[in-house]
Amino acid sequence: MLTFNNISKRYQLGQQNVQALTDASGNIAKGEMAALCGPSGSGKSTLLNILGMLDMDYQGDISLADVHYPKDRMAAAKIRRSQLGFVFQKFNLVPVMSAWENVAYPLMLNGHSATEQKRLASAMLEKVGLEDFIQHRPDNLSGGQQQRVAIARALVHNPEIVIADEPTASLDSHTAELVIDIMKSLGRELNTTFIVATHDPRMASHCDRTIELLDGRIHKEAIKWAS
Repeated sequence: MLTFNNISKRYQLGQQNVQALTDASGNIAKGEMAALCGPSGSGKSTLLNILGMLDMDYQGDISLADVHYPKDRMAAAKIRRSQLGFVFQKFNLVPVMSAWENVAYPLMLNGHSATEQKRLASAMLEKVGLEDFIQHRPDNLSGGQQQRVAIARALVHNPEIVIADEPTASLDSHTAELVIDIMKSLGRELNTTFIVATHDPRMASHCDRTIELLDGRIHKEAIKWAS
């Protein structure tokens, strides 16, 4: 479903040229949860940003459902808005918006009516167990609740792929397990692909596929199709 071929990325750090990725290639199936693993500086966040169309300055080719990623920023923004969802370590919720408004925001950007925004956002918040917190703003929610709002926001417009950057890094063990279970169960229910950059062995152990990067190269890959 998602195919990336010979992805390389170089950037300038002061006077030094840094090769962040070299010839990374792979395939991730629809509905799969894949973990990008590796130490700091291994290239996993760089690859995640490229696969999420957040970084378009790279060499190589990526296709989603046989459609090539555009290099035009306006075209990429349109695809990001309609076909991708994002979950971040620091949640990135809009602080002045309620949980419901945060989740409805992608629907508004994609032109859904106010009635559809209310129906779909409320249903998705119920799926993540927050139907009693829809009017709460982020500062009145725990870290785990905020991340569940972020997951609901990422999934509410039924994207092909959710890009998740260290989604459990700010959470305690119990809350992390809850968040992982929600991501996995909703991914299967909605047949959504998750691509997760993580240092967290708990997160990686629940993924169907692990892709380990080292020094900007894919070091090894394991397919588990975990239960």
